[in-house]
Amino acid sequence: MLLLVVAAATVLVARPGPVRGWLAADPTAPTTAPATPDPSPTPVLRAAGAEAPAPSAAGVQDALASLVKAPALGSRVNVSVVDVATGETLFEQNADTLTTPASTTKLITAATVLAARGPAYRLTTRAVAGAKPGEVVLVGGGDPTLAVNGKGQFPGAARLDRLAAQVRKALGDTKPTKVVVDTSLFSGPTTGSGWSPGLIAPEGQVAAIQSLMTNAGRIKPVHNEFGGDPRYSDPAMSAARAFAAQLGVPAGAVTRGKAPAGGSTAPDQGVAPGTELGAVQSPPLVHVLDWMLQQSDNVIAESMGRQVALAAGKPATFEGATEAMTAKLGELGLPTADLYDASGLSRKNRISPALLTKLLALAAGGKQPALGSLFGGLPVAGWSGTLQTRFVTPSPNRVGQGIVRAKTGSLSGVNTMAGELVTKDGRLLVFAFMADATGDAVPARAALDRMAARLVDCGC
Repeated sequence: MLLLVVAAATVLVARPGPVRGWLAADPTAPTTAPATPDPSPTPVLRAAGAEAPAPSAAGVQDALASLVKAPALGSRVNVSVVDVATGETLFEQNADTLTTPASTTKLITAATVLAARGPAYRLTTRAVAGAKPGEVVLVGGGDPTLAVNGKGQFPGAARLDRLAAQVRKALGDTKPTKVVVDTSLFSGPTTGSGWSPGLIAPEGQVAAIQSLMTNAGRIKPVHNEFGGDPRYSDPAMSAARAFAAQLGVPAGAVTRGKAPAGGSTAPDQGVAPGTELGAVQSPPLVHVLDWMLQQSDNVIAESMGRQVALAAGKPATFEGATEAMTAKLGELGLPTADLYDASGLSRKNRISPALLTKLLALAAGGKQPALGSLFGGLPVAGWSGTLQTRFVTPSPNRVGQGIVRAKTGSLSGVNTMAGELVTKDGRLLVFAFMADATGDAVPARAALDRMAARLVDCGC
């Protein structure tokens, strides 16, 4: 198992070199000046070593004992730290206590959808012939990363313009006259229990959860780390109108409905109702989950939770998703959780630090290969995603830059972080730090960073 752990943890990420200035027009005259060698990339993830010294529980206790009492973390700080190679718990404080997790919930979402669907699974958006000639039904397949055209938020996303091109070819001489949007794959409420008012507008942290949308419901295909991204109030209709425009159908000819039962094409009858006119597929789920974890995208998370429900034969609702996710945890031999959504926006969610470290250790251990895919999407301290600007101050925190990979969580009064790190001796540890009675988020986040940085720096 240690070899598997080491292989999983030995991931190197290199900073891109100074590309600007490398490329220029062809020289007007030959030159004999020696070529400037490319700069060496800088590794930002330390490799775990098979023979690395194991930290002692007493050493980790000494390292963290004072840090968990930081005033910025408030009165409720629950912690679990585990040595992946041995499975030994090195530090725990209320590790089994169910705690408000915020976005560290997305670790459970990622693990359960990987276990239910697998990393290579793709989501399909289809167009079928409607009940009347010229009617086109756009059927939402639950792909939140769908783009209108080549300027989408997510690289390699399925595109409505390409789907429209398939439809025009399939219809031949029949002119599209109407677009019907079918969002029946998802059902139930479009917002979650325990969500704070105003999340959809103006903050734009989430959109109404529907089975058809573009750019995770964003009005513009951009991601802002702070301040949110404005989202459509009705993402499905907005996507359907964009699709209609690609077909030359006016926005007024876009309605809601359901796709007819599947048909077939006969040479003398044209295109029968329900016949598939085209289909586009999302990137593999492993890439979709990378975006979810890097950007902490709540809309993607809720869509992924519904995939766990669909795989289990349950309704694609908030309740169906959380029931299926909880059941999948049990199938994986992990502790239970009290979930109301898949994103962590709900203040009703409760997860223990021990569940998170057991999940991470399972993903790193090699017994569930599909789960190991979640590590590629975890933000890297001082480098990417929600950790890009973290581990800067105070200066001792900087030792964690490029070494700590973790999912963060933030709600008002809640600050959490769970992930993996490699100690200076080369030992792979997983950790979960959860504080749900904090004050100002900035010092609380720095205090969590200090704990992870101390684990990196201590021989223990």
